[in-house]
This record gives sequence, C-alpha cells and structure tokens, in this order.
Amino acid sequence: MKAIFDDRQRKHDPKHFMAAGTRLANPEQPRRIEVLQNGAIEAGCVFQTPTDHGLGPIAALHSAEYLVFLQTIHARWRRIKNASDEVIPNVHPDRRTASYPRSAVGQAGFHQADTSCPIAEGTWDAAYWSAQSAVEGADLMLEGETAAYVLSRPPGHHAFSDLAGGFCFLNNSAIAAERLLMAGRRPAILDIDVHHGNGTQGIFYERSDVLTVSVHADPSGFYPFYWGHGHERGEGPGRGTNLNLPLERGTGDDAYLTTLDTALERVLAFGADIVIIALGLDAYENDPLKGLAITTPGFARIGAAIAGLGLPTLFVQEGGYLADELGYNLTSVLTGFQRA
Repeated sequence: MKAIFDDRQRKHDPKHFMAAGTRLANPEQPRRIEVLQNGAIEAGCVFQTPTDHGLGPIAALHSAEYLVFLQTIHARWRRIKNASDEVIPNVHPDRRTASYPRSAVGQAGFHQADTSCPIAEGTWDAAYWSAQSAVEGADLMLEGETAAYVLSRPPGHHAFSDLAGGFCFLNNSAIAAERLLMAGRRPAILDIDVHHGNGTQGIFYERSDVLTVSVHADPSGFYPFYWGHGHERGEGPGRGTNLNLPLERGTGDDAYLTTLDTALERVLAFGADIVIIALGLDAYENDPLKGLAITTPGFARIGAAIAGLGLPTLFVQEGGYLADELGYNLTSVLTGFQRA
C-alpha cells in the first residue's frame, strides 16, 4: 500500500491545552509521526512525499478569510505585549453570524473553537502539508490505486470551513473528498475516530453529494459535546446524508463491529464508489483520552469489515495518541484490511 507524508508536518509542536479547567501537556505531539510511520511500514506501506497542489484544493472548502487568519495570526499575536508563544483564544462570539473583529485576540476567538488548537510559528506550514498529503492521497486513488494511507498530522476532522478545534486546523478528509468529487467520483467519509467528526459534518451538512458517517463515543458527555448526536441527519439538500452512530463509553470490539455494520450498509446504500476512512485510533482501550475500548485485534476486525465494502479506500489519519500500542494498532487495521 502506498502512503503519503511530508516532513514539514513536524513543525507543529503544541505545548498545552485545557481539559476540565486544568492546563495539561498537549497530546497531539510530533512524536506521533514516528510511531505511526513505523506502524504503517510494518503493515507494508511505502511512503512518498506529496506534490504541492497549492491553496486551491484547500480553499475549495475553507474560507479565504480563515486561511489568511491561519497564515498570519501567530506573527500578529506575538506583537501583543506579554503575548504567549501560542495563540490560544480567551473570548468567543455567541454565534457565527456575529461581527468580524479586526483584533488578533478577537479573530482568535472567532476562528478557534477551543483551547486544544494552539497556533505556533510552525502550525500553518504543518497543517498545509498535512492537507497536501491528503490531496496527494486522493490523486493516487484517481490514478487507479485501490487503497492508500495518508499520515495527516496535524489531524483534521474537527476543523469546520472557518473554525479550528480539537487539535485540527484544515479538514484533511473533507479536502480529499472534495478533490475526488470534483473529479467525478461519489465519495463517502466514514469516521471511526473516538470523537465525532464535527467539522466534517458541518462542512457537508447541507450537501447531498458527500455522505458523512461517524461511529464515536456518545458526545452527551464527551468531546465535542454539541455535535454527533443520533438525531443529526443533515439539513436542506443534505437531509439524510449524515449518519451519527454514538456508542456508550467503554464499548468494546463486538458491539462496535455490530454498529460498524450499520455504517457500512449506509455507505453502500449511498452508492459510493470510493470511501475515505477518517482513521482515528483513539478508540483503543488504553488511549489516553479514554472513550471506547477497542483492542489491538479489534482494529484488525475493523479493517477487515471495511475491506468488505469492496470499494477503493483512502485511509486519512485522525486521532490516536501516544500509548505503547499506537503503532501496533495502525499495523493491525491496515493489515486486517489488506488480508481481507
């Protein structure tokens, strides 16, 4: 299986985030890259670097206003007296239709949903090349590859069209889907991260041309809290093209696989001719974020179930944090897929 990664994705090195009112070390660390690379190589992946496809594929989904913000905010923030090294918002508008401020502090609150997406000097460059890796993965599929793996880091599925959040800045899976759609394909995005892909849902919520399905821990008491509930089905033209399948905290392999079957049935019913797997590995039983309880062999079963779709499949990395078994879990899901 071909795999895509650019070394500039290491430049994003966040230090902190807030959880339950406590300042903690940010778990979305560059060291994830080596662990995931090794896991992919163990599964037989051969890595290549992406071509620079420019801003076009990114701007197809993210607003120009937001892209200017991401590119310039750190330098502007650092000009503020006593500013922190990282851009972390401390004020937010009560609605997306609120007036757009000129100040760096106000724009940070407008474009950053929470404190888990700090922006430092290297963040834009890393996010840009993470997205370019996803575009390259989509192009490989258009060239006839039946499966590929994209090591997108930082991840993307919590990023809306003009809003960062949850360690995410550019929505890599959505960018890949749009690339495939523009080339005449009918893509579905299946998100198996432990957290609901709220940014992906938001981008496509009023559209009928991309199916979004997410299997995740119940957000009534788990990030992202406000999205990912079972009644959210899409709106307007998108009504019925979004499916959320929330699971009780601590759900293990067997119950998860039963729910995954429902997700796979919806992908087939949509008539998708290609599927993008937003591949979170944080559903693992010992992941630091503790949402579900999938075992390492369970990931192989997930990979095999996805292979049962019989569709070209692009794996785009989302979550999965530094536990001893992180790399083994990636090997497990990709090996399970390839063997099936």
